[in-house]
Amino acid sequence: MPEDFLHWLDVEDLGEALAVAYPSVDPMRVGFVELRRLVAALPNFREQAGHPVNERILEEIQRWWIEARRGGRVGDDD
Repeated sequence: MPEDFLHWLDVEDLGEALAVAYPSVDPMRVGFVELRRLVAALPNFREQAGHPVNERILEEIQRWWIEARRGGRVGDDD
């Protein structure tokens, strides 16, 4: 049975999901406490035991969220 839930390490998918779920929120103005709350509120998000979130993971999620809003991908400078 395939798993349909996102977890903390699904940073790219979480960034895209945030862009869809919160189109009026500017990811550049969201702090990590708020970002964690917004991710946890996504309907297809589930925390996994043994996979806690940290600042580095939240930074990556935020980067992907910013890129998703721009319509690009992280690392694409073209």
